[in-house]
Amino acid sequence: MTDDSPIGIPSHPGVYDTIGSEYSRHRVPDARIAAQILHALGDARTVCNVGAGPGAYEPDDREVVAVEPSATMCRQRSTPAIRAVAEALPFPDDSFDVATAFLSLHHWQDPNAGLSELRRVSKKQVLLVFDMAQQTDMWLIRDYLPEVGVLDRRAPSLERVADALPGARCEVVPVPWDCTDGFLCSYWRRPRKYLDPTVRACISGIAQLKQEVVERAIGRLRRDLDSGAWHKRYADLVGRDNMDYGYRLVLAE
Repeated sequence: MTDDSPIGIPSHPGVYDTIGSEYSRHRVPDARIAAQILHALGDARTVCNVGAGPGAYEPDDREVVAVEPSATMCRQRSTPAIRAVAEALPFPDDSFDVATAFLSLHHWQDPNAGLSELRRVSKKQVLLVFDMAQQTDMWLIRDYLPEVGVLDRRAPSLERVADALPGARCEVVPVPWDCTDGFLCSYWRRPRKYLDPTVRACISGIAQLKQEVVERAIGRLRRDLDSGAWHKRYADLVGRDNMDYGYRLVLAE
């Protein structure tokens, strides 16, 4: 699909070379999610982190080899990364105790091939993914930007991930109301955050849409916030500590 599509999906795979320049500013790892990931890693000592980006959720007490295809992302890292893609990892079989991928699977050109590579190079796999079928019920997508749901249908379903990783199990990853990692659903109780273009630029599902589509939706959101309509419509969210918006930790051995 080319940039002439109704929602403007880029035709090249290096999406983060275009939209990821301020990623490390707004995508600060959330300590609660990090703790859940660390627990899932267990006693693994060697880690291959695929689609590593700036290094979010990489453990600092293990030997980590990062794999990242985007030069923009690599420049934001504090440690080097190997420039490669998930579908062709440059390592021998069983090179690592665990292979990880954190919110990158939906950007892989061939998720099945990438997951097969993770299985090949590691004894265990730990992935942070999202279930788009559940995520579309989040107010931002349902009521303002349904185009995000269309775009992110490229993300493989949990069933497809499980099929590629036999024996996999899933854990719910709750999204705290004050989540520091600014992924798509992070600001479910802080809607004014979505008005900030630098915040939106670090959410790939929004940043890849055509500007006029986003501006139209954000204009409606701004008006609803200023009038109080948003707070009236979503009053049930006030006071909630966390929400389940389909983020899952997938573990397989």
